[in-house]
Amino acid sequence: MMHKNINIELPFEIFLALREDENKLSAEIKKLIAAKYYKEKKLSIGQAAELANLSEGEFIKYLAEQGISIFHFDHPNEIEEDVQNA
Repeated sequence: MMHKNINIELPFEIFLALREDENKLSAEIKKLIAAKYYKEKKLSIGQAAELANLSEGEFIKYLAEQGISIFHFDHPNEIEEDVQNA
């Protein structure tokens, strides 16, 4: 699988204030970006989990911790339809 590197510059003072090592900070940024793009429906759950370097189950748990639901309903009637079809 091919990868693309993206560099992000942080002011040194902010890096110090966060008190995180580079690897941990990088991992957290990847999880946050994955969650954002999943929530915006730009990535599937599998793609977002891959970006976050997590299994799908771990990523779903991370989404729950961030208050992001894996259930997407565009119209209120969809919830009722799903309940009726269950």
